[in-house]
Amino acid sequence: MLSLETLRAVPKVLLHDHLDGGLRPSTIVELARDQKYTGLPTIDPRELARWFHASAASGSLSLYLRGFTHTIAVMQTPDAVERVAYECGEDLARDGVVYAEVRYAPVFSTQGGMNLEQVLTAVVRGFERAESHYPITLRQVICAMRDRTDSLEMAELAVAHREQGVVGFDIAGEEAGHPPKAHLEAFQLCRRENFSITIHAGEAFGPPSIWQALQYCGAHRIGHGVRLIEDMAIVDETVVKLGPLAAYVRDKRIPLELCPSSNVDTGAVPSLDEHPIRQFMEQRFRVTVNTDNRLMSDVTLSEEFRRLSRVFSLTLDDVEKLTLNAMKSAFIGYDERLAHIYGKIKPGFAKLRGEPALAGYRLPPSA
Repeated sequence: MLSLETLRAVPKVLLHDHLDGGLRPSTIVELARDQKYTGLPTIDPRELARWFHASAASGSLSLYLRGFTHTIAVMQTPDAVERVAYECGEDLARDGVVYAEVRYAPVFSTQGGMNLEQVLTAVVRGFERAESHYPITLRQVICAMRDRTDSLEMAELAVAHREQGVVGFDIAGEEAGHPPKAHLEAFQLCRRENFSITIHAGEAFGPPSIWQALQYCGAHRIGHGVRLIEDMAIVDETVVKLGPLAAYVRDKRIPLELCPSSNVDTGAVPSLDEHPIRQFMEQRFRVTVNTDNRLMSDVTLSEEFRRLSRVFSLTLDDVEKLTLNAMKSAFIGYDERLAHIYGKIKPGFAKLRGEPALAGYRLPPSA
C-alpha cells in the first residue's frame, strides 16, 4: 500500500471538487458566528466534522446533500466566499495538488444580498490569493442546479467570465426526475461559444443519464459516471463485453470524473471494494480520481489514492497514469496542459522515484 506521505509528495490533479463541500469545520463555526447563523448542529469543530461525515455516509444522495444547507448558509458575504476559496486553494496545495478545477453554484450565495457577479469575483480573489502563496493553479467550473430553471443564466455567467478563470459549465443536484436534456438551452449556448461542459451523470441514475449528457447535451466529461458499469457484461468480476454506450465512452476517450469515497457515501456503490474503478482501468477508460466533497466524505485527494491503493493495490505508476489522465482532460489550453505535465507532473514523479531530472520540454513547432 502506498503511504500517505508518498502520495502527498506527488503532484496531483483534481477535476471534480465542490467549493461548498470542502470547508474547514473551524471556518464554518467562525463564519456562522460572524453571520449570526444559528442552525449548526454543534459549534465544536471536531464534533461538526464528525456530524458532516456521518450525515453524508447515509447511502442516499438526497441525505448526503443535506449538509450543504449549513455550508451554503455561511457563504453569504464577499469576505466569507473569498475566505472559503482561499482556504480551498491552500488545503489543496498543502495536499500536493498542482492543478484543480473547483465547481460551485453561485446562486446559492445570493441569499444575503450578493449578486452573481459579486459571488464569482469573490471566488476569483480567493483563488488568486492562494495562487500567489502556493504552487497551484485554480480554475472555476460554474454549476447550475438540475431542479432550477435558471441554467441558461448560469451558462451565460460562466461563458462571460472565461477570461477570469472560469473554464467549464456543469449541472449538479439530484439526478432522478431531473434529466440533463431539461437544460438543453444552456448546453447549446456553451457549444455555440466553444465552452467546455461537464455533467453530473451516472451517479444516482444509470446509463440513460450518461447517454443524455453526451448525446443531447454535448458533455466533454462525465461527473461520476460510476454506473456506466451497468452497460458492461461482467463474468467473475471481469468485463467480457462493452455495451454500445460504454464502448463509445471508452473509444472517444471521454473522461470519467470518478469520486470513489463519495460514491460509497451516497450509495452509488455498496463499498470501496466493489467500486468499478478497477474494471474501468482494466478496460482503459479515461479514468480520473477525485474527491467530490472533502468535508462531507472526510477525504483529501492523497487519502483517496491511499484508500484505492489499499483496496486495489494501486502502484505509483498507476497514480501517475491517473494524474496524467486528469491533466490531459483539464479544461485549459493544450499548451497549458503540456506545461503542467512536463513542468510539474512528470518531474515530480521522476524525483520521487530517484530518476534523473527530465530535460526541458518545448512544444514542437509542428504540434
